Amino acid sequence: MSKIKIITDSSVTIEPELVEELDITVVPLSVMIDGTLYSDADLKEEGKFLALMKAAKNLPKTSQPPVGLFAENYERLLEEGAEHIVAIHITHSLSGTVEASRQGANIAGAPATIIDSSFTDQAMKFQVVEAAKLAKAGASLEDVLARIEEVRQKTELYMGVSTLENLVKGGRISRVTGIFSSLLNVHIMLEMQNHELDTIRRGRGAKVFTKWLDDFISEIGDRKIAEIGISYAGTNELANRFRDKLQPHVEKEIAVLETGSIIQTHSGENAFAVMVRYE
Repeated sequence: MSKIKIITDSSVTIEPELVEELDITVVPLSVMIDGTLYSDADLKEEGKFLALMKAAKNLPKTSQPPVGLFAENYERLLEEGAEHIVAIHITHSLSGTVEASRQGANIAGAPATIIDSSFTDQAMKFQVVEAAKLAKAGASLEDVLARIEEVRQKTELYMGVSTLENLVKGGRISRVTGIFSSLLNVHIMLEMQNHELDTIRRGRGAKVFTKWLDDFISEIGDRKIAEIGISYAGTNELANRFRDKLQPHVEKEIAVLETGSIIQTHSGENAFAVMVRYE
């Protein structure tokens, strides 16, 4: 039986019971809020980070895990008998985490494969969970890596934002676009493609989101959906409505989860993401 272990980072949005069941190691990023540094691992309580962000004088700043923290985790897994470690991380366009992980593995002298997931949140969870299931079942490294790539290619991530203030301040979208959209109360739908967030739709008010969903459902066609994840920042009302509309199109129960501090820092309040993995 192969002894492959899976590492990821806390930008992943995942049920705690899955982390425990599949023996996944989650290395936390950090968030600086008005001079106070928080580990993302300490901000998982529902609504905790959003309350801190709303009360903050300045936009929080996220940072990747220290190289030393990664090295410690790699060393621990080796001591526990891992023969190879597969690390799946947030896209390099949003964080330097993947490189920190690579350096940590080198310091620890760990036999490791470091993967840029091209995504984050539950879209990254799809890869992590599938890899962990295979690793737990004793699959070969070749099979685990092939499955990760297959899942990555069949995943789509769509994101709706109600305010562009955080994306502008974080440098993820142009300031001119942000100011223009704020003045006109423009809501924007984005899709993550090739590591980048591209605007695919914009409009006045939240109706742009429901119109996008209706169009998305009408365009599913013969494509069979394996699973859907919906994440949100703020209230879950819209996310639950989306789940109810999408559930008839997929057998597996849709997970509706609050996204973590890393994504909320960039998305702002009242944002959501719909992530889809096709068969």
